[in-house]
Amino acid sequence: MTETPSPASRIEALEIRIAYLDQTIETLNTTITAQWKQIDALSREMLNLRERLEDAEAKSGGVPASERPPHY
Repeated sequence: MTETPSPASRIEALEIRIAYLDQTIETLNTTITAQWKQIDALSREMLNLRERLEDAEAKSGGVPASERPPHY
């Protein structure tokens, strides 16, 4: 038969697992924070580019819808 682990060894095993889980959670939190910073920066950059495009279109009179390209 197999021997039943003692309560002390079970508690030690649980403490080890908790330590690894805490480390994993900390790593995930760090990664998520970095990703959100990057998402925020990319969102600001996209908004800036959209505004620049709208300004350029407004200054040039908009995008010609029915005008043929010069190679025709």
